[in-house]
Amino acid sequence: MQVVILGSGNPLPDPERAGPSTLVRTSAGDLLVDCGRGVLMRAAKAGSSAGALRALLVTHLHSDHLTDLNDVITTRWITSFAPSPLAVIGPRGTAAVVTAVESMLGADIEYRLEHHADLTWRPPVVVTEVDAGVVLDDGAVRVTSARSDHAPVRPCLAYRIDDGDASVVVAGDTVPCAGLDALCEGADVLVHTVVRRDLIEMIALPRLTDVLDYHSSVGDAATTAARGGVGTLVLTHLVPAPAPGTETEWLQQAAASFTGTVLLGTDLLAIDV
Repeated sequence: MQVVILGSGNPLPDPERAGPSTLVRTSAGDLLVDCGRGVLMRAAKAGSSAGALRALLVTHLHSDHLTDLNDVITTRWITSFAPSPLAVIGPRGTAAVVTAVESMLGADIEYRLEHHADLTWRPPVVVTEVDAGVVLDDGAVRVTSARSDHAPVRPCLAYRIDDGDASVVVAGDTVPCAGLDALCEGADVLVHTVVRRDLIEMIALPRLTDVLDYHSSVGDAATTAARGGVGTLVLTHLVPAPAPGTETEWLQQAAASFTGTVLLGTDLLAIDV
């Protein structure tokens, strides 16, 4: 199994960091967790594509985690030469979002159906809304979800992917919580979104300080990893984006609470599990 950070950024556009998205390459195919801006450009660089996805796992319905859902749907459709349904797994409300995206794409869909004689089907998307529990089981590969805490965003999910003896947890946006702790128990890798509380408090803008009550700080993520006995902690969705030369500050904050390996997420960072 391999984890590739496709997008390590946050809602603010950054030329070096695409929007939140993590690719987990398994023996049953590629699993994409969230689809922030630029996801398919980064996937192409990583050797994946919309057509290669076994499933898209959605953590929650914040726009920065779903910006390029329309691109994933459209690109899979127009690059397939037979109907190839996109499996989308997410929390309650995911189906309504997909329906709205399909409606937004209505004109484009009609244009392409009219223009291409060999394209005779509309974009096939199969949405499964889930809560806590096993949400996908392909024999060797099992995906388990648990509720995380990103209130007032409800429900919000984290996912654990087990492939043979290897295990990866992708936390999404959350503060420390029991659901995430349960998923992390004994995991090889935890991919966790983080904010730098110290920097945000120094900036002191209400729109920024507001994010502190529903995101984990670097220390919070490290403590979660330590409680679960995780092997490697990967920090991503970095708020604010690290200034050049400050990367070790993030790692040091995590190392204060976690003795395992800590990696600072960058786009296309790949971790073999």
